[in-house]
Amino acid sequence: MTTLRHNFSWTLTGNAVYAASQWGMLVVLAKLSSPEKVGEFALGLAITAPVIMFTNLSLRSVQATDAKHQHQFGDYLALRLITSALALLIITGIVFLAGYREETALVILTIGVAKAIESISDVFYGLLQQQECMERIAKSMMIKGPLSLIALGLGILLTGSIVWGILGLTLVWALILLGYDIRNGAWILLSTRASLKPSRKAWLASELRPRWSVETLAGLTRLALPLGFVMLLLSLNPNLPRYFVEGYLGERELGIFAAMAYVMIAGNTVVNALGQSASPRLARYYEKGTNEAFKALLLKLVGIGILLGVGGVIVALVAGSEILTLLYGAPYATYVGVFVWLMVAAGIQYVASFLGYAITAARYFKVQVPLYAGVAVVTATASVIFIPYSGLSGAAWAMVVSAVFMLVGAIMVTTHAVRSNVER
Repeated sequence: MTTLRHNFSWTLTGNAVYAASQWGMLVVLAKLSSPEKVGEFALGLAITAPVIMFTNLSLRSVQATDAKHQHQFGDYLALRLITSALALLIITGIVFLAGYREETALVILTIGVAKAIESISDVFYGLLQQQECMERIAKSMMIKGPLSLIALGLGILLTGSIVWGILGLTLVWALILLGYDIRNGAWILLSTRASLKPSRKAWLASELRPRWSVETLAGLTRLALPLGFVMLLLSLNPNLPRYFVEGYLGERELGIFAAMAYVMIAGNTVVNALGQSASPRLARYYEKGTNEAFKALLLKLVGIGILLGVGGVIVALVAGSEILTLLYGAPYATYVGVFVWLMVAAGIQYVASFLGYAITAARYFKVQVPLYAGVAVVTATASVIFIPYSGLSGAAWAMVVSAVFMLVGAIMVTTHAVRSNVER
């Protein structure tokens, strides 16, 4: 078995490259267009992300923590294909009902298609993560990130339209899925199980094929649906202030706010890399009842989250204006106070996110729904209270209030899960 340090190193590298590339997209948009265009792109992400996150049902987490191998890969793939098609229908319906102008509608729809393709790659990532083979996931992301940035930048530079840039990005994601991710899925299946089969090719073809068992898919849906609602709520949480910013202040202010908020991704890169790497091991510790090992690993994760949060706030206080000017330009640097508050919110969220990975590893799915529903209500309420009167500062304060509520709830659920594991 590969070590946690090895998996973390690869996952961190892959996530860092991919996150830097995603961040680079906003930088390219800011440099090649206006804050309004950045806001248009951010609105597209804000509309599509909750839908995609919900319909994904967090199947990758379910796969990775399926220590008893209750479902086959074909079950996960079939369900993901169904839910991805459903996601595109929902996004199309939202665009139609909201009555966005043509360019904004096209941006939202093309982002939706790109995200649907990415969600299929995510199922293959889940298969690799279950076997703690994070290296190949990282390599996929390291290929996808820079190529996506190049495709988006060239599309905008050559046509002046972000729609063509997103179409280029979509093509890159489709090619990587077909040419790399599926091949990785085949490799891991052969390396773990095919030695027992008389016909490797026939067996592999059957394993990679979606399994259309209504009963099995219904059971898997019931298992994963609570996490689907959780991911919907988790995606809504950072996006809710953006909806209110766009509604109260307009696309220009949304573009500025979204660009600053994306700086939070630097810490999230480390959090997600370590959380994804540790999830299968946390799940095994919990399943075997080895609470001391579970708690020891979780405390290390929480400590890292605290260090990341404190470091981010210090950097924002010392060099926030210079960072914003360098990345996006002078118009963004005037909001350095907002930037500092966003880093405070980020630091609290890092700790809560690590606890969230532990909760999922313990297979506490259903309890997360009311927890994150409460977070969403708090976020929306704080946004309504603060944004109309304090602008972007109010949006940042809403995120701080939301993060505090999330952390308190996550601590309570994690504590209950650990105590319950002792008593069983």
